[in-house]
Amino acid sequence: MDVLADILTAMRVGRPVAALTEVHAPWGLRFDQVLGAAFHVVLQGSCRLVPLDGTAFAEVQLGPGDVVLLGRGAPHAIVSAPDAPLTAFAPVRDRPGGSFGRFTLPGSGARSTIVCGAYKLMRRRPHPLLRDLPEVVHLPAAPGRNPGLRAMVDLLGAELHEAPPGAAAVAPSLVDALLVYLIRAWMAGAENSTTSWSAALSDPEISPVLAAMHADPRRAWTVQQLAAVAGLSRAAFARRFTSVVGEPPLTYFTRWRMTTAAQLLRTTDHTLARVADAVGYGSPFAFAKAFAREYATTPGSYRAEPGG
Repeated sequence: MDVLADILTAMRVGRPVAALTEVHAPWGLRFDQVLGAAFHVVLQGSCRLVPLDGTAFAEVQLGPGDVVLLGRGAPHAIVSAPDAPLTAFAPVRDRPGGSFGRFTLPGSGARSTIVCGAYKLMRRRPHPLLRDLPEVVHLPAAPGRNPGLRAMVDLLGAELHEAPPGAAAVAPSLVDALLVYLIRAWMAGAENSTTSWSAALSDPEISPVLAAMHADPRRAWTVQQLAAVAGLSRAAFARRFTSVVGEPPLTYFTRWRMTTAAQLLRTTDHTLARVADAVGYGSPFAFAKAFAREYATTPGSYRAEPGG
């Protein structure tokens, strides 16, 4: 079971959007808050990422090959110079309702080419992995660092810039994959932390337990059974899991069950009984009570909500 892929699939609530952006100095682009995460990939030129509307993060200088992920979708701007006028970012989509497009600001100054985009992610009761994403993850271009991410950036830039036959089919998959590479790179940067999802997914004793939970949310796992998967005593496992993951084993398991249930409610027309069974509850009534404790609403009301 690929736990990271499982988490990202459960947290997505729509298709990513992206636009190839070509601007000439002096320029500034304003980006509003998004319900998810925003990203920028600098293909050519340079710019500065600055916070807006009271968002608190340090300004970041970006150069060719740099990638930045705004993990909480905060309002921000990218500018060629501090005094550049701001223009609202409103790309022309390749088709009505399409996910991809272009944005151009003509001029006689230095040109910058940037891929600007966003991921639509569940921000109501987010998974701890996404909840812990910082406001800004800056991944500068550097020889030998994050080679997979560098290759993905090159591929995405070529598809959007050159628009070869089939680009409309390839680009969405590349943007989806880019999020995985961004999170991998962020986790690699946090690999020395002993309490983080980077640590949890690479821990030789805890990662198999997470995989077991994710693979079988129907099972009524006990701490003793999970300890056996980890190869630890019950007490040692409970302490280690809580220390690394940040919450006790069964608390996380309930969280994952309800996350899975919420995804099913959003993306399928399964009956309540079928959803309840999929996450290990013997009756719709018992499941509805557990779901209401986690989401402060009924499964039916959650399903009827916009984006639900």
